[in-house]
Amino acid sequence: MKPLLFPGNPQFWYETLRSMSHIAYGGADFGEVVSTAGRIKEGDYDSWYEEWLATADRVADEARRALDAGHAVSARDGFLRASNYYRSAEFFQHGSPCDPRHDHAYDRSVACFQAAAALYTPRIEPVRIPYEGTTLPGYLYRVDDTGTPRPTLIMHSGFDGTAEELHFSGAMAAVERGYTVLTFDGPGQPGPRHHQGMVFRPDWENVITPVVDFAESLPEVDNQRIALLGSSMGGLLAPRAAAFEHRLAAVIAVDGVYDLGQISRRNIPGDREQVEGLLRAESAPELDAAFEEIMAQDATARWAFNHGMYVMGVDTPRAFAASYLDYTLERGIAELIQCPTLVCDAAEDEFFKGQPEQLYEHLTCPKTLMLFTTEEGAGAHCHPGAMRLALARVLNWLDTTLATVA
Repeated sequence: MKPLLFPGNPQFWYETLRSMSHIAYGGADFGEVVSTAGRIKEGDYDSWYEEWLATADRVADEARRALDAGHAVSARDGFLRASNYYRSAEFFQHGSPCDPRHDHAYDRSVACFQAAAALYTPRIEPVRIPYEGTTLPGYLYRVDDTGTPRPTLIMHSGFDGTAEELHFSGAMAAVERGYTVLTFDGPGQPGPRHHQGMVFRPDWENVITPVVDFAESLPEVDNQRIALLGSSMGGLLAPRAAAFEHRLAAVIAVDGVYDLGQISRRNIPGDREQVEGLLRAESAPELDAAFEEIMAQDATARWAFNHGMYVMGVDTPRAFAASYLDYTLERGIAELIQCPTLVCDAAEDEFFKGQPEQLYEHLTCPKTLMLFTTEEGAGAHCHPGAMRLALARVLNWLDTTLATVA
């Protein structure tokens, strides 16, 4: 999709489109997004933070006044939008060292979302999922209060999304279709990273197994019909988990990712062994300088390296690139998946182009490749231009797939 705003900065445009996409399930209003974007200086992270924060504060204040006056629906809607705007405000604040403003905006985003969640019927319940001596934050969505076991969708994001954002990118859509939904943040994702210092881990099955254990303890969950959906980098993490956690009845990768190491290795001269050795070397000053130059010239790369160092818990761009080498479905991992798998693909994916096809080709389980096109408005990574269309197709596939489970 041709940028409508920020024509010189594709990362600012994509994040603006991302907020626009949340209009579909109440996470934004078009005029609020456009007016905020119009005040932002292109490429200026401080300007981005200040203007999104100002919009979020204004919308949250109005929601609070509505709640005090007894207007529960108006308050719920306002808190939802404010939550999303606070999320957007903190998005570019994860440089090294991390800007302390990001904790303020993140905590406000969570607080506003939980204020909205309490105003739903049935209430969206914050949960803490037991995990390795601590807990992971998440939300339980129920269709009703009967406690009836229902097909269940577990959802997590990827490199930079939040559990709260999943409300707009699948959770509510699934509840509308009769699913119990459990969303959560895993290690490296916002809740555990902000408040527990947890960084990403490649063996995601060791994250998903305790989440499935928790789900199976809930009366609203049909233990034979538990599906897992991972978004963005989650399009690698969820299939990785499904390769080893065989209680899952289906897995969905939005969009599919096969090997993050390909991103680290591209454009570095040498064969694979040489490149990986250089990335992991104790010292590689020429490569370090090359990464710094890329960050200076490419806005998307600058954000990705800064955020990547934060979520992987490393100190240099090269160390972040080296960490990606461990996130792969190569070496027969994809082939271990047994459950039906949906791999989504975006025609103009700016991050993982070609990787959904690679994942699909390596699957030996029942599999579907679902392409979203530019003509449909859905060609960008994770389809933010056409959220209703994308979720309808994905959840139609899940309806059909789980209907066959004995």
